[in-house]
Amino acid sequence: MQLADVKPTSVTMVSVLPACAQLATLQQGYAQNGCSNDALVVFHQMQLANMTPDSGSIVSVLRACSLLGALWKGKCIHAYVIRSGMAEDVNVGNSLVSMYAKCVSIDVALQFFDNMPKRDVVSWNAIIAGYSQNGQAYEALRLFQQMQRDKMKPDLTTMVSVLPACAHLAALQQGKLIHGHILRNGLEMDVSTGNALIDMYAKCGRLEIARSLFEKMPKRDVVSWNVMILGYGLHGRSKDAISLFSQLEQTGMKPDDITFICILSACSHAGLVDEGRKYFNSLNRDHCITPRMEHYICVVDLLGRAGYLDEAQELINNMPFEPDASVWGALLGACRIHCNIELAEYVAKHHLKLESNNTGCYVLLSNIYAAAGRWQDAAKVRTMIKTKGLKKNPGRSWIEIKNSVHTFVGGDKSHPQSEKIYAVLDSLIRDMKKEGYVHDKTFVLQDVEEEEKENIISTHSEKLAIAFGLLETSPGMPIQITKNLRVCGDCHNASKFISKIAKREIVLRDINRFHHFKDGVCSCGDYW
Repeated sequence: MQLADVKPTSVTMVSVLPACAQLATLQQGYAQNGCSNDALVVFHQMQLANMTPDSGSIVSVLRACSLLGALWKGKCIHAYVIRSGMAEDVNVGNSLVSMYAKCVSIDVALQFFDNMPKRDVVSWNAIIAGYSQNGQAYEALRLFQQMQRDKMKPDLTTMVSVLPACAHLAALQQGKLIHGHILRNGLEMDVSTGNALIDMYAKCGRLEIARSLFEKMPKRDVVSWNVMILGYGLHGRSKDAISLFSQLEQTGMKPDDITFICILSACSHAGLVDEGRKYFNSLNRDHCITPRMEHYICVVDLLGRAGYLDEAQELINNMPFEPDASVWGALLGACRIHCNIELAEYVAKHHLKLESNNTGCYVLLSNIYAAAGRWQDAAKVRTMIKTKGLKKNPGRSWIEIKNSVHTFVGGDKSHPQSEKIYAVLDSLIRDMKKEGYVHDKTFVLQDVEEEEKENIISTHSEKLAIAFGLLETSPGMPIQITKNLRVCGDCHNASKFISKIAKREIVLRDINRFHHFKDGVCSCGDYW
Protein backbone atom coordinates (compact mmCIF):
# COMPACT_ATOMS: atom_id res chain seq x y z
CA MET A 1 0.00 0.00 0.00
CA GLN A 2 2.79 2.39 1.00
CA LEU A 3 4.90 1.31 -1.98
CA ALA A 4 1.96 2.30 -4.22
CA ASP A 5 1.95 5.79 -2.65
CA VAL A 6 -1.51 5.21 -1.17
CA LYS A 7 -1.78 7.10 2.11
CA PRO A 8 -3.10 4.96 5.00
CA THR A 9 -6.14 6.26 6.88
CA SER A 10 -7.10 5.90 10.55
CA VAL A 11 -9.13 2.81 9.57
CA THR A 12 -5.99 1.29 8.02
CA MET A 13 -4.08 1.86 11.22
CA VAL A 14 -6.77 0.28 13.38
CA SER A 15 -6.74 -2.73 11.05
CA VAL A 16 -2.99 -3.22 10.99
CA LEU A 17 -2.15 -2.60 14.67
CA PRO A 18 -3.18 -6.08 15.86
CA ALA A 19 -0.85 -7.61 13.25
CA CYS A 20 1.98 -5.38 14.47
CA ALA A 21 1.39 -6.46 18.04
CA GLN A 22 1.33 -10.09 16.90
CA LEU A 23 4.68 -9.68 15.10
CA ALA A 24 6.31 -8.14 18.17
CA THR A 25 4.92 -10.89 20.39
CA LEU A 26 6.03 -13.55 17.91
CA GLN A 27 9.53 -12.09 17.73
CA GLN A 28 9.90 -11.99 21.52
CA GLY A 29 8.48 -15.50 21.83
CA TYR A 30 11.00 -16.87 19.36
CA ALA A 31 13.87 -15.21 21.25
CA GLN A 32 12.71 -16.45 24.66
CA ASN A 33 12.43 -20.03 23.39
CA GLY A 34 15.85 -20.16 21.79
CA CYS A 35 14.65 -19.85 18.18
CA SER A 36 17.20 -17.13 17.53
CA ASN A 37 17.27 -17.23 13.72
CA ASP A 38 13.47 -16.99 13.59
CA ALA A 39 13.58 -14.07 16.02
CA LEU A 40 15.98 -12.19 13.75
CA VAL A 41 13.84 -12.92 10.68
CA VAL A 42 10.70 -11.55 12.35
CA PHE A 43 12.60 -8.49 13.61
CA HIS A 44 13.72 -7.83 10.03
CA GLN A 45 10.10 -8.11 8.89
CA MET A 46 9.11 -5.55 11.51
CA GLN A 47 11.74 -3.16 10.14
CA LEU A 48 10.51 -3.69 6.57
CA ALA A 49 7.01 -2.85 7.76
CA ASN A 50 8.35 0.41 9.27
CA MET A 51 7.31 -0.76 12.73
CA THR A 52 9.02 0.91 15.66
CA PRO A 53 10.24 -1.80 18.02
CA ASP A 54 9.90 -1.12 21.73
CA SER A 55 12.52 -1.84 24.36
CA GLY A 56 11.12 -5.36 24.85
CA SER A 57 11.70 -6.20 21.19
CA ILE A 58 15.21 -4.74 21.31
CA VAL A 59 16.09 -6.76 24.40
CA SER A 60 14.79 -9.99 22.84
CA VAL A 61 16.57 -9.50 19.52
CA LEU A 62 19.84 -8.73 21.32
CA ARG A 63 19.38 -11.99 23.23
CA ALA A 64 19.05 -13.76 19.88
CA CYS A 65 22.26 -12.11 18.64
CA SER A 66 24.03 -13.26 21.82
CA LEU A 67 22.99 -16.88 21.32
CA LEU A 68 24.06 -16.84 17.66
CA GLY A 69 27.27 -14.90 18.23
CA ALA A 70 25.94 -12.47 15.61
CA LEU A 71 28.20 -9.52 16.49
CA TRP A 72 27.66 -7.57 13.26
CA LYS A 73 23.86 -7.73 13.63
CA GLY A 74 24.21 -6.78 17.28
CA LYS A 75 26.23 -3.71 16.30
CA CYS A 76 23.53 -2.69 13.82
CA ILE A 77 20.91 -2.92 16.55
CA HIS A 78 23.18 -0.92 18.86
CA ALA A 79 23.33 1.82 16.21
CA TYR A 80 19.52 1.75 15.99
CA VAL A 81 19.32 2.02 19.80
CA ILE A 82 21.46 5.18 19.72
CA ARG A 83 19.41 6.74 16.88
CA SER A 84 16.12 5.98 18.58
CA GLY A 85 17.17 7.37 21.96
CA MET A 86 16.90 4.04 23.82
CA ALA A 87 20.52 4.04 24.96
CA GLU A 88 19.59 5.21 28.46
CA ASP A 89 17.08 2.39 28.98
CA VAL A 90 18.82 0.21 31.57
CA ASN A 91 17.26 -3.03 30.27
CA VAL A 92 18.46 -2.29 26.75
CA GLY A 93 21.88 -1.33 28.11
CA ASN A 94 22.15 -4.56 30.05
CA SER A 95 21.30 -6.55 26.93
CA LEU A 96 23.98 -4.72 24.96
CA VAL A 97 26.61 -5.49 27.61
CA SER A 98 25.59 -9.16 27.55
CA MET A 99 25.54 -9.28 23.74
CA TYR A 100 29.04 -7.85 23.36
CA ALA A 101 30.41 -10.12 26.11
CA LYS A 102 28.88 -13.26 24.60
CA CYS A 103 30.12 -12.26 21.15
CA VAL A 104 33.67 -12.16 22.57
CA SER A 105 33.95 -8.37 22.42
CA ILE A 106 34.52 -8.04 26.14
CA ASP A 107 36.46 -4.76 25.87
CA VAL A 108 33.52 -3.13 24.08
CA ALA A 109 31.18 -4.58 26.70
CA LEU A 110 33.23 -3.00 29.50
CA GLN A 111 33.44 0.33 27.68
CA PHE A 112 29.66 0.43 27.29
CA PHE A 113 29.18 -0.69 30.91
CA ASP A 114 31.48 2.06 32.21
CA ASN A 115 29.50 4.69 30.25
CA MET A 116 26.04 3.55 31.33
CA PRO A 117 24.25 6.48 33.03
CA LYS A 118 22.41 4.07 35.29
CA ARG A 119 23.34 0.55 36.35
CA ASP A 120 21.46 -2.08 38.33
CA VAL A 121 22.42 -5.50 39.64
CA VAL A 122 21.68 -7.03 36.23
CA SER A 123 24.25 -4.69 34.65
CA TRP A 124 26.92 -5.92 37.06
CA ASN A 125 25.90 -9.54 36.56
CA ALA A 126 26.20 -9.19 32.78
CA ILE A 127 29.74 -7.78 32.85
CA ILE A 128 30.98 -10.15 35.58
CA ALA A 129 29.56 -13.17 33.73
CA GLY A 130 31.10 -11.86 30.51
CA TYR A 131 34.60 -11.77 31.94
CA SER A 132 34.17 -15.09 33.72
CA GLN A 133 32.90 -16.83 30.57
CA ASN A 134 35.72 -15.32 28.49
CA GLY A 135 38.33 -16.85 30.78
CA GLN A 136 39.35 -13.57 32.43
CA ALA A 137 38.84 -14.70 36.00
CA TYR A 138 41.00 -12.03 37.65
CA GLU A 139 38.94 -9.28 36.03
CA ALA A 140 35.66 -10.99 36.99
CA LEU A 141 36.74 -11.05 40.64
CA ARG A 142 37.93 -7.44 40.45
CA LEU A 143 34.55 -6.33 39.13
CA PHE A 144 32.77 -8.31 41.84
CA GLN A 145 34.84 -6.51 44.48
CA GLN A 146 34.16 -3.16 42.75
CA MET A 147 30.43 -3.95 42.77
CA GLN A 148 30.55 -4.38 46.54
CA ARG A 149 32.55 -1.16 47.00
CA ASP A 150 29.87 0.65 44.97
CA LYS A 151 27.29 -0.60 47.50
CA MET A 152 25.44 -2.63 44.87
CA LYS A 153 24.01 -5.69 46.62
CA PRO A 154 24.78 -8.90 44.70
CA ASP A 155 22.03 -11.41 44.09
CA LEU A 156 22.05 -15.14 43.42
CA THR A 157 22.81 -14.63 39.73
CA THR A 158 25.91 -12.64 40.71
CA MET A 159 27.11 -15.57 42.79
CA VAL A 160 26.58 -18.08 39.98
CA SER A 161 28.52 -15.73 37.67
CA VAL A 162 31.53 -15.15 39.94
CA LEU A 163 31.94 -18.66 41.40
CA PRO A 164 33.40 -20.05 38.11
CA ALA A 165 36.09 -17.34 38.32
CA CYS A 166 37.00 -18.58 41.81
CA ALA A 167 37.06 -22.14 40.45
CA HIS A 168 39.33 -21.13 37.56
CA LEU A 169 41.84 -19.44 39.86
CA ALA A 170 41.47 -22.01 42.64
CA ALA A 171 40.70 -18.99 44.82
CA LEU A 172 39.26 -21.02 47.69
CA GLN A 173 39.08 -18.21 50.24
CA GLN A 174 37.18 -15.97 47.80
CA GLY A 175 34.85 -18.87 47.03
CA LYS A 176 34.23 -19.47 50.72
CA LEU A 177 33.42 -15.78 51.23
CA ILE A 178 30.84 -15.96 48.45
CA HIS A 179 29.36 -19.14 49.94
CA GLY A 180 29.17 -17.38 53.30
CA HIS A 181 27.47 -14.37 51.71
CA ILE A 182 24.80 -16.65 50.25
CA LEU A 183 24.12 -18.24 53.65
CA ARG A 184 24.23 -15.00 55.67
CA ASN A 185 21.86 -13.17 53.36
CA GLY A 186 19.36 -16.00 53.21
CA LEU A 187 19.58 -16.28 49.43
CA GLU A 188 17.63 -19.25 48.17
CA MET A 189 20.00 -22.07 47.24
CA ASP A 190 18.64 -23.17 43.86
CA VAL A 191 20.06 -25.98 41.74
CA SER A 192 22.27 -23.68 39.63
CA THR A 193 23.86 -22.15 42.73
CA GLY A 194 24.43 -25.57 44.26
CA ASN A 195 26.06 -26.78 41.05
CA ALA A 196 28.34 -23.72 40.92
CA LEU A 197 29.42 -24.26 44.55
CA ILE A 198 30.13 -27.97 43.96
CA ASP A 199 32.21 -27.08 40.90
CA MET A 200 34.09 -24.37 42.81
CA TYR A 201 34.97 -26.56 45.80
CA ALA A 202 36.00 -29.48 43.56
CA LYS A 203 38.28 -27.27 41.44
CA CYS A 204 39.69 -25.61 44.56
CA GLY A 205 40.81 -28.97 45.90
CA ARG A 206 38.07 -29.48 48.51
CA LEU A 207 36.43 -32.57 47.07
CA GLU A 208 34.87 -33.71 50.35
CA ILE A 209 33.07 -30.38 50.78
CA ALA A 210 31.86 -30.66 47.19
CA ARG A 211 30.47 -34.15 47.84
CA SER A 212 28.83 -33.01 51.09
CA LEU A 213 27.03 -30.20 49.23
CA PHE A 214 26.02 -32.65 46.51
CA GLU A 215 24.48 -35.03 49.06
CA LYS A 216 22.60 -32.22 50.81
CA MET A 217 21.00 -30.83 47.64
CA PRO A 218 17.20 -31.26 47.94
CA LYS A 219 16.97 -31.39 44.16
CA ARG A 220 19.56 -32.27 41.56
CA ASP A 221 19.67 -32.03 37.80
CA VAL A 222 22.03 -33.81 35.41
CA VAL A 223 24.51 -30.90 35.72
CA SER A 224 24.82 -31.66 39.45
CA TRP A 225 25.92 -35.20 38.65
CA ASN A 226 28.20 -34.02 35.86
CA VAL A 227 30.18 -31.54 37.99
CA MET A 228 30.63 -34.11 40.75
CA ILE A 229 31.78 -36.83 38.33
CA LEU A 230 34.14 -34.32 36.69
CA GLY A 231 35.49 -33.34 40.11
CA TYR A 232 36.34 -36.93 40.96
CA GLY A 233 38.05 -37.31 37.59
CA LEU A 234 40.18 -34.18 38.07
CA HIS A 235 41.41 -35.54 41.40
CA GLY A 236 42.24 -38.95 39.92
CA ARG A 237 39.49 -40.67 41.87
CA SER A 238 38.15 -42.45 38.84
CA LYS A 239 36.59 -45.35 40.76
CA ASP A 240 34.46 -42.83 42.68
CA ALA A 241 33.51 -41.21 39.37
CA ILE A 242 32.45 -44.58 37.95
CA SER A 243 30.49 -45.39 41.13
CA LEU A 244 28.68 -42.05 40.91
CA PHE A 245 27.87 -42.64 37.23
CA SER A 246 26.25 -45.96 38.23
CA GLN A 247 24.23 -44.18 40.94
CA LEU A 248 23.04 -41.67 38.35
CA GLU A 249 21.75 -44.47 36.14
CA GLN A 250 20.01 -46.09 39.11
CA THR A 251 18.06 -42.89 39.85
CA GLY A 252 16.37 -43.13 36.45
CA MET A 253 17.83 -39.80 35.37
CA LYS A 254 19.38 -40.02 31.92
CA PRO A 255 23.04 -39.06 31.49
CA ASP A 256 23.59 -36.51 28.73
CA ASP A 257 26.47 -36.04 26.31
CA ILE A 258 28.37 -33.94 28.88
CA THR A 259 28.11 -36.78 31.44
CA PHE A 260 30.02 -39.02 29.06
CA ILE A 261 32.70 -36.39 28.48
CA CYS A 262 33.16 -36.24 32.28
CA ILE A 263 33.33 -40.03 32.77
CA LEU A 264 35.62 -40.54 29.76
CA SER A 265 37.92 -37.84 31.12
CA ALA A 266 37.94 -39.59 34.51
CA CYS A 267 38.94 -42.86 32.83
CA SER A 268 41.72 -41.08 30.96
CA HIS A 269 43.27 -39.63 34.14
CA ALA A 270 43.54 -43.11 35.66
CA GLY A 271 44.42 -45.09 32.53
CA LEU A 272 41.20 -47.11 32.67
CA VAL A 273 41.26 -48.03 28.98
CA ASP A 274 38.77 -50.92 29.03
CA GLU A 275 36.24 -48.91 31.03
CA GLY A 276 36.67 -45.94 28.71
CA ARG A 277 36.09 -48.08 25.64
CA LYS A 278 32.95 -49.50 27.30
CA TYR A 279 31.48 -46.04 28.00
CA PHE A 280 32.32 -44.78 24.52
CA ASN A 281 30.70 -47.79 22.83
CA SER A 282 27.57 -47.43 25.00
CA LEU A 283 26.94 -43.84 23.91
CA ASN A 284 24.94 -44.62 20.80
CA ARG A 285 24.05 -48.23 21.57
CA ASP A 286 22.52 -47.77 25.03
CA HIS A 287 21.81 -44.05 25.34
CA CYS A 288 20.99 -42.92 21.78
CA ILE A 289 23.64 -40.22 22.00
CA THR A 290 25.64 -39.56 18.86
CA PRO A 291 29.32 -39.16 19.79
CA ARG A 292 30.60 -35.69 19.00
CA MET A 293 34.08 -34.26 18.65
CA GLU A 294 34.62 -33.86 22.40
CA HIS A 295 33.96 -37.56 23.01
CA TYR A 296 36.53 -38.54 20.40
CA ILE A 297 39.05 -36.13 21.95
CA CYS A 298 38.58 -37.84 25.33
CA VAL A 299 39.06 -41.33 23.88
CA VAL A 300 42.12 -40.30 21.84
CA ASP A 301 43.57 -38.81 25.03
CA LEU A 302 42.71 -41.98 26.97
CA LEU A 303 44.34 -44.29 24.42
CA GLY A 304 47.31 -42.01 23.81
CA ARG A 305 48.23 -41.57 27.47
CA ALA A 306 48.09 -45.35 27.94
CA GLY A 307 50.44 -45.89 25.00
CA TYR A 308 47.90 -47.14 22.47
CA LEU A 309 49.09 -44.63 19.87
CA ASP A 310 48.22 -46.77 16.84
CA GLU A 311 44.69 -47.36 18.09
CA ALA A 312 44.28 -43.64 18.81
CA GLN A 313 45.43 -42.78 15.28
CA GLU A 314 43.10 -45.38 13.80
CA LEU A 315 40.18 -43.92 15.77
CA ILE A 316 40.94 -40.48 14.31
CA ASN A 317 41.15 -41.87 10.77
CA ASN A 318 37.76 -43.60 11.14
CA MET A 319 35.84 -40.70 12.68
CA PRO A 320 32.51 -40.00 10.93
CA PHE A 321 33.52 -36.35 10.50
CA GLU A 322 36.73 -34.48 9.84
CA PRO A 323 38.95 -34.32 12.94
CA ASP A 324 39.57 -30.86 14.34
CA ALA A 325 42.81 -29.45 15.73
CA SER A 326 41.95 -30.47 19.30
CA VAL A 327 41.80 -34.15 18.35
CA TRP A 328 45.24 -33.96 16.74
CA GLY A 329 46.43 -31.95 19.76
CA ALA A 330 45.42 -34.78 22.11
CA LEU A 331 47.44 -37.27 20.06
CA LEU A 332 50.40 -34.89 19.87
CA GLY A 333 50.40 -34.66 23.67
CA ALA A 334 50.55 -38.46 23.82
CA CYS A 335 53.52 -38.41 21.42
CA ARG A 336 55.34 -36.16 23.88
CA ILE A 337 54.63 -38.54 26.78
CA HIS A 338 55.90 -41.56 24.83
CA CYS A 339 58.68 -39.76 22.90
CA ASN A 340 57.35 -40.83 19.49
CA ILE A 341 58.96 -38.25 17.22
CA GLU A 342 57.94 -39.80 13.88
CA LEU A 343 54.25 -39.82 14.77
CA ALA A 344 54.57 -36.36 16.38
CA GLU A 345 55.79 -34.90 13.07
CA TYR A 346 52.88 -36.51 11.21
CA VAL A 347 50.34 -35.30 13.76
CA ALA A 348 51.77 -31.77 13.94
CA LYS A 349 51.51 -31.50 10.14
CA HIS A 350 47.77 -32.25 10.27
CA HIS A 351 47.28 -30.01 13.31
CA LEU A 352 48.97 -27.02 11.65
CA LYS A 353 46.95 -27.47 8.44
CA LEU A 354 43.88 -26.67 10.53
CA GLU A 355 45.44 -24.05 12.83
CA SER A 356 48.60 -22.69 11.26
CA ASN A 357 49.07 -20.12 14.02
CA ASN A 358 48.52 -22.43 16.99
CA THR A 359 51.43 -21.56 19.27
CA GLY A 360 50.80 -24.57 21.50
CA CYS A 361 51.39 -27.02 18.64
CA TYR A 362 54.74 -25.43 17.71
CA VAL A 363 55.83 -25.33 21.35
CA LEU A 364 54.88 -28.97 21.92
CA LEU A 365 56.73 -30.11 18.79
CA SER A 366 59.77 -28.04 19.81
CA ASN A 367 59.70 -29.62 23.26
CA ILE A 368 59.49 -33.12 21.78
CA TYR A 369 62.59 -32.42 19.68
CA ALA A 370 64.40 -30.88 22.67
CA ALA A 371 63.61 -33.81 24.95
CA ALA A 372 65.17 -36.10 22.34
CA GLY A 373 68.28 -33.90 22.09
CA ARG A 374 67.45 -32.78 18.55
CA TRP A 375 68.38 -29.17 19.30
CA GLN A 376 68.63 -27.99 15.69
CA ASP A 377 65.10 -29.17 14.92
CA ALA A 378 63.85 -27.59 18.14
CA ALA A 379 65.56 -24.31 17.20
CA LYS A 380 63.96 -24.38 13.73
CA VAL A 381 60.50 -24.69 15.26
CA ARG A 382 61.19 -21.86 17.72
CA THR A 383 62.38 -19.72 14.81
CA MET A 384 59.08 -20.40 13.04
CA ILE A 385 57.25 -19.20 16.15
CA LYS A 386 59.20 -15.91 16.07
CA THR A 387 58.85 -15.50 12.28
CA LYS A 388 55.08 -15.85 12.55
CA GLY A 389 54.97 -13.34 15.39
CA LEU A 390 53.45 -15.88 17.77
CA LYS A 391 53.91 -15.69 21.53
CA LYS A 392 54.51 -18.63 23.83
CA ASN A 393 52.29 -18.75 26.90
CA PRO A 394 54.77 -18.64 29.81
CA GLY A 395 54.37 -21.11 32.65
CA ARG A 396 52.75 -19.50 35.67
CA SER A 397 51.92 -20.81 39.12
CA TRP A 398 49.85 -19.05 41.73
CA ILE A 399 48.89 -19.50 45.35
CA GLU A 400 46.17 -17.84 47.41
CA ILE A 401 47.32 -16.48 50.79
CA LYS A 402 44.99 -14.44 53.02
CA ASN A 403 42.53 -13.72 50.19
CA SER A 404 45.31 -12.49 47.87
CA VAL A 405 46.53 -14.40 44.82
CA HIS A 406 50.32 -14.40 44.33
CA THR A 407 51.59 -15.34 40.86
CA PHE A 408 55.06 -16.59 39.88
CA VAL A 409 56.89 -17.33 36.62
CA GLY A 410 60.11 -19.29 36.20
CA GLY A 411 63.15 -17.49 37.61
CA ASP A 412 60.84 -14.79 38.96
CA LYS A 413 62.43 -12.25 41.34
CA SER A 414 59.74 -9.59 41.17
CA HIS A 415 57.91 -10.65 44.34
CA PRO A 416 58.56 -8.37 47.36
CA GLN A 417 59.72 -11.40 49.35
CA SER A 418 61.91 -12.90 46.62
CA GLU A 419 65.02 -12.98 48.80
CA LYS A 420 63.27 -15.03 51.49
CA ILE A 421 61.56 -17.27 48.90
CA TYR A 422 64.89 -18.16 47.27
CA ALA A 423 66.47 -18.79 50.67
CA VAL A 424 63.68 -21.27 51.52
CA LEU A 425 64.03 -22.92 48.11
CA ASP A 426 67.84 -23.25 48.40
CA SER A 427 67.44 -24.86 51.82
CA LEU A 428 64.81 -27.26 50.46
CA ILE A 429 66.99 -28.35 47.54
CA ARG A 430 69.94 -29.07 49.87
CA ASP A 431 67.70 -31.22 52.10
CA MET A 432 66.14 -32.94 49.08
CA LYS A 433 69.54 -33.88 47.68
CA LYS A 434 70.44 -35.48 51.00
CA GLU A 435 67.31 -37.64 50.58
CA GLY A 436 68.35 -38.73 47.08
CA TYR A 437 66.76 -36.05 44.87
CA VAL A 438 68.52 -35.43 41.56
CA HIS A 439 67.49 -32.71 39.10
CA ASP A 440 65.97 -34.23 35.96
CA LYS A 441 67.56 -31.93 33.40
CA THR A 442 65.74 -33.54 30.49
CA PHE A 443 62.90 -31.18 31.35
CA VAL A 444 65.10 -28.17 30.56
CA LEU A 445 64.18 -27.67 26.94
CA GLN A 446 67.04 -25.30 26.14
CA ASP A 447 70.48 -26.08 24.72
CA VAL A 448 72.57 -24.62 27.55
CA GLU A 449 75.37 -25.75 29.85
CA GLU A 450 74.58 -28.33 32.53
CA GLU A 451 75.03 -25.85 35.38
CA GLU A 452 72.64 -23.41 33.73
CA LYS A 453 70.11 -26.22 33.25
CA GLU A 454 70.18 -26.87 37.00
CA ASN A 455 69.65 -23.17 37.73
CA ILE A 456 66.70 -23.02 35.33
CA ILE A 457 64.93 -26.11 36.62
CA SER A 458 65.52 -25.15 40.27
CA THR A 459 63.44 -21.99 39.86
CA HIS A 460 60.42 -23.26 37.96
CA SER A 461 57.25 -21.41 38.93
CA GLU A 462 55.80 -24.39 40.84
CA LYS A 463 58.85 -24.54 43.14
CA LEU A 464 58.73 -20.80 43.82
CA ALA A 465 55.02 -20.95 44.68
CA ILE A 466 55.57 -23.91 47.04
CA ALA A 467 58.49 -22.12 48.74
CA PHE A 468 56.32 -19.02 49.23
CA GLY A 469 53.55 -21.19 50.65
CA LEU A 470 55.96 -22.71 53.18
CA LEU A 471 57.12 -19.23 54.09
CA GLU A 472 53.66 -17.75 54.59
CA THR A 473 51.63 -20.57 56.17
CA SER A 474 51.79 -22.25 59.58
CA PRO A 475 53.62 -25.58 60.01
CA GLY A 476 51.45 -28.55 59.12
CA MET A 477 49.02 -26.55 56.96
CA PRO A 478 48.32 -27.90 53.44
CA ILE A 479 49.72 -25.85 50.57
CA GLN A 480 47.71 -25.49 47.38
CA ILE A 481 49.06 -24.08 44.14
CA THR A 482 47.76 -23.87 40.58
CA LYS A 483 49.76 -24.12 37.34
CA ASN A 484 48.50 -22.87 33.97
CA LEU A 485 50.37 -25.62 32.09
CA ARG A 486 51.14 -29.29 32.68
CA VAL A 487 53.44 -29.74 35.68
CA CYS A 488 56.92 -30.82 34.54
CA GLY A 489 58.32 -34.16 35.65
CA ASP A 490 61.09 -32.63 37.76
CA CYS A 491 58.66 -30.38 39.67
CA HIS A 492 56.38 -33.37 40.18
CA ASN A 493 59.26 -35.37 41.66
CA ALA A 494 60.48 -32.40 43.74
CA SER A 495 56.99 -31.91 45.18
CA LYS A 496 57.04 -35.49 46.45
CA PHE A 497 60.33 -34.87 48.25
CA ILE A 498 59.16 -31.52 49.68
CA SER A 499 55.92 -33.04 51.03
CA LYS A 500 58.01 -35.58 52.96
CA ILE A 501 60.73 -33.22 54.18
CA ALA A 502 58.40 -30.36 55.16
CA LYS A 503 55.71 -32.71 56.48
CA ARG A 504 53.10 -30.88 54.43
CA GLU A 505 50.38 -31.97 52.07
CA ILE A 506 50.87 -30.19 48.77
CA VAL A 507 47.92 -29.91 46.40
CA LEU A 508 48.94 -28.94 42.88
CA ARG A 509 46.39 -28.34 40.16
CA ASP A 510 47.82 -28.16 36.66
CA ILE A 511 45.99 -27.67 33.38
CA ASN A 512 44.89 -31.31 33.31
CA ARG A 513 44.26 -32.52 36.85
CA PHE A 514 45.02 -32.39 40.58
CA HIS A 515 48.08 -33.91 42.24
CA HIS A 516 47.93 -34.54 45.99
CA PHE A 517 51.44 -34.97 47.43
CA LYS A 518 51.75 -36.44 50.91
CA ASP A 519 54.61 -38.24 52.68
CA GLY A 520 56.58 -38.46 49.44
CA VAL A 521 53.80 -39.99 47.35
CA CYS A 522 51.47 -38.46 44.72
CA SER A 523 47.83 -39.43 44.35
CA CYS A 524 48.28 -39.82 40.58
CA GLY A 525 50.60 -42.80 41.07
CA ASP A 526 52.98 -41.06 38.62
CA TYR A 527 50.42 -41.52 35.80
CA TRP A 528 49.46 -38.15 34.38
